[in-house]
Amino acid sequence: MDLKKIIDKKDWAAQYMIDEITHIIKTFEKRDPGSKGELQACEYMAEVLEKEGGCDPELTKIEGFKENPGSFFGWIYFTITFVLLAIILYFFFPIVSVILIVAGLLIAFLQFGLYKKFVDWAFKEKEGHNVTAVKKPTGEVKRRLVFNGHPDAAWEWPVNYALGGVGFEGHAIICAIGAIYYIVISIIYMKQSGSMLGFAINPNVTTADWFIKAALWGLLFVPFEIGLYFMWNEKRIVDGANDNLTGCYMGIAVLKALQDEGIELENTELAVVLTGSEEAGLRGSKAWCEAHKGEWQDVPTFFFSYDTIFDPKYLMVNYRDLNGTVKADKDVCDLFLEAAQELEIPVTKGWVPPLGGATDNAAFTQAGFRSTGITGLNHKLEDYYHTRRDTYDNMNPEGLANCFAATVKALEKFDNGEKQ
Repeated sequence: MDLKKIIDKKDWAAQYMIDEITHIIKTFEKRDPGSKGELQACEYMAEVLEKEGGCDPELTKIEGFKENPGSFFGWIYFTITFVLLAIILYFFFPIVSVILIVAGLLIAFLQFGLYKKFVDWAFKEKEGHNVTAVKKPTGEVKRRLVFNGHPDAAWEWPVNYALGGVGFEGHAIICAIGAIYYIVISIIYMKQSGSMLGFAINPNVTTADWFIKAALWGLLFVPFEIGLYFMWNEKRIVDGANDNLTGCYMGIAVLKALQDEGIELENTELAVVLTGSEEAGLRGSKAWCEAHKGEWQDVPTFFFSYDTIFDPKYLMVNYRDLNGTVKADKDVCDLFLEAAQELEIPVTKGWVPPLGGATDNAAFTQAGFRSTGITGLNHKLEDYYHTRRDTYDNMNPEGLANCFAATVKALEKFDNGEKQ
């Protein structure tokens, strides 16, 4: 199948996406994870997929799932409280200080680093929603291509809004250094004193003066630790135009363009899967994978998971995801990369690095699906990311057009039997 006619519609597709994203933001409520606004957006896009994308109404479903969205940043309340208590207890029971800090860092690593459901039990339960829509080919299904995005929007990150990514990530790193600092001096103190009791109740330690001074110098970290309580503002939900209605509409725009041109694929099934509550730790995509376990294994099935398609300089195929811990499928990655290169569209082979978070690709990959994450942002976070600047009037038509063209070219190559 030659899809050049669709590729040439890339500028139309970009404007279509911008118009639709603008409509959603202006029409519906805020789309924080598990919210009414997230459901409204899902319902609207499911209708668009049926009426304008040619998806089978009987195969278009909105599925609910239970989640505890506040837990994704809720680890902060555990970790920072543990660290602050540890600083106090350093003077009395350094061994308890070490245990508290290690426990706090473990919670942060599991909940925020690996997106595990470690402290979800402590937060209010809500219902999130996913959309699955399928467009059947005219003949036998021999392959399947799935376009994925997440309809929810993030809680604002105040430090990123005020200082940008350098300030945001720098703040987090300083807090981590402060915690490790107290672990180190606690261990050194216990080793040199031969006691697990602090100098406040064990004053006959000859090195006490040095360790008191070290602890007092460490208090410089305390304002930063306290500041991390305010890493997110749960009362302000950003518009999420780029992150991630762009990801949702990339697949929708492809299906609409094919439908408008009357193009039917003979053996390639297309699907759009919109997974909610990505900003709460991939909760929607994890729920989707659990609900559809064992499905879509009948033919070669590739997932393109899009997230924040903005700057054309940073169109990237992420070969690793989830803070660099998850390896994406090489063939799926290569398919998109080679498609963009054939069209001479700037594209980078990269990864989602530590402190970079994740795309829903990570959940699909962990569940055994063949998937990759496609992003269009600088992983050195810019000030629109997760802030009130992520608006419908701050979108990049060229970035959207380039990603659309590369996506269609990848579909063409896949439909013609490449990368099975």
